[in-house]
Amino acid sequence: MSDVRHVLVLPDRDAAEEAAEALGERFGVTEEPQLVRDALAGEDDAEDAQWLVVVEDPESRLAAGALDAFAAEWDGWREEQ
Repeated sequence: MSDVRHVLVLPDRDAAEEAAEALGERFGVTEEPQLVRDALAGEDDAEDAQWLVVVEDPESRLAAGALDAFAAEWDGWREEQ
């Protein structure tokens, strides 16, 4: 087992919540993804925040390309950690 964690970076909270819900339906993710607000450096305004959807993938079953396309549906992208 490896400690693979995918982070989907999305433009706003609504997109993050929709994506988190759709992860289970599309990819069979059973563990609820973690939603994290990520304020841009030096910005205090909530409008300038990105939202992260953190997906644990200990068995490395999620294909990076599929997650890239998935995040792009909400104008986001995927980062692997």
